[in-house]
Amino acid sequence: MGVSLNDPSPMSPMERLYDITFRDPPEPQESTPLPLVRVQADEQADIDISGDAFDFVRSIRVYHIQYRQHENRDGDCNRSDSTRLGSYGVQGDYRWTRSTVGQVPAASGLSIPNGCGSYFYRSVFVDWRDHAGNYGSEEVRY
Repeated sequence: MGVSLNDPSPMSPMERLYDITFRDPPEPQESTPLPLVRVQADEQADIDISGDAFDFVRSIRVYHIQYRQHENRDGDCNRSDSTRLGSYGVQGDYRWTRSTVGQVPAASGLSIPNGCGSYFYRSVFVDWRDHAGNYGSEEVRY
């Protein structure tokens, strides 16, 4: 068709960042300072949450999953399970306890193979029940 386009060379990420930063500087705005709020830090809720209405808080479970297995040169199966469970107590106090991959809910992506195939799994899995009793979960592998 005989048409050409002379597209300028793309900017590097640093040039783009500089361009975005200084393109249109924000105009100063007058604002009233926000009041400071004291934060209580005694590792529990600052209100009474022991009632049934707050069962959803106590239903939150956090699994820190660290599992590894492999077969060594001698044919022995080496397994390492450093899974921990985080949970909330009656008044919102949070604690970690030892756990195992056997206690991780099926909703997790954890899938230990039969036998002793090489397998490594590390994630944070959180599950809960909402105020209506509906189950929910999220998992982040890292």
